[in-house]
Amino acid sequence: MPVAGTRADQAAMELACSLSHYKKRAEIFAVHVIPVDRSLPLDAEIVTAVDKAENLLEQVTSDAEDKGYDIESDILQAREVGPAIIEEANSKKVDLILIGVPYKKHYGQFCLGDVVPYVLKNASCPVLLYHHPQGDESP
Repeated sequence: MPVAGTRADQAAMELACSLSHYKKRAEIFAVHVIPVDRSLPLDAEIVTAVDKAENLLEQVTSDAEDKGYDIESDILQAREVGPAIIEEANSKKVDLILIGVPYKKHYGQFCLGDVVPYVLKNASCPVLLYHHPQGDESP
């Protein structure tokens, strides 16, 4: 499950926990991808972004663990988020990619951004989108 720091993350994690309840030995893996500008080396230490990522993953994983679910998490740095998600999913041989999608607009129209279409197009496993409702301010 990619974690992006949006309001949809928490609800998507709850859904991931619910789904894993029905499959014995299911594992939940949360990942946050830090995009690295091309002017920097890929392994550049971007302290503020790493701190933010650690906080995001800590919040999501602690909520799941409080409910009794095992969860792994990792922080990746990549030039592009979508390809990093696909590469990680392939390397972990995941059965499902679950993405929380907040309601956002671009030029007045609902927009999925760049990452979700890339993942939908290139995933070698099913992709489940949790669309966070418009105007819902709860986490």
